[in-house]
Amino acid sequence: MTMELDDFKQAWQSLDRRLEQQQVLNLQLFKDGKLDKTRRGLRPLKLGQGVQLLVGAMLMLLAVPFWVQHRDTVHLLIYGLLVHGYGLMSILFAARTLTLINRVDYAAPVLIIQQQLGELRTWCIRCSLWFGVVWCLFWVPLLLLFFYWLGADVWAAAPLVVYTLIASGFACLGLAFGLIRWSRHPRRSRLAKYLEDSFAGFSIRRAQTHLDEITRFTKE
Repeated sequence: MTMELDDFKQAWQSLDRRLEQQQVLNLQLFKDGKLDKTRRGLRPLKLGQGVQLLVGAMLMLLAVPFWVQHRDTVHLLIYGLLVHGYGLMSILFAARTLTLINRVDYAAPVLIIQQQLGELRTWCIRCSLWFGVVWCLFWVPLLLLFFYWLGADVWAAAPLVVYTLIASGFACLGLAFGLIRWSRHPRRSRLAKYLEDSFAGFSIRRAQTHLDEITRFTKE
């Protein structure tokens, strides 16, 4: 009878170990699958930053010779310098984003990966805000430069048009700041969350969702 009880205990312990091993294996497989989806989910963002680098480089290649050639004409010099600055900003921001993407360590604990993605998310939100603010005004010199290349110096021919464009740019800027400030009211927290998610981008939202699923699966 004692032997039977011992055998039963050993069999039960063996079964318990196997179930535990199976659970660990299932968790690892689930985690690996979600981490792979997280990695692949960030590829569109990575590709987009590569395109942004190229666009920034092209803008600088176009702008530098232009403002160097037109140093004696103030408004043309300003056009060129602003486009140059926007191109440089695009390159620096894209380089920083790519650095944060490549820094994500998928072999680290999930909590560490979540922190790294959180840092990436915060940076992308800031980038979106900066680009939004700058674009409210940047489109004006870019448009004027485009018209100049077509043979029309709008500033020299119709300065009132330029002032109108600049005023509309500041109006756009005011609306953007007004919307952001309005959304930060406690009663509009859902709108603020929606704007933040939009600024962060779909790739990061999806990556964070996969990590949250791992956390929930671990707790179950």
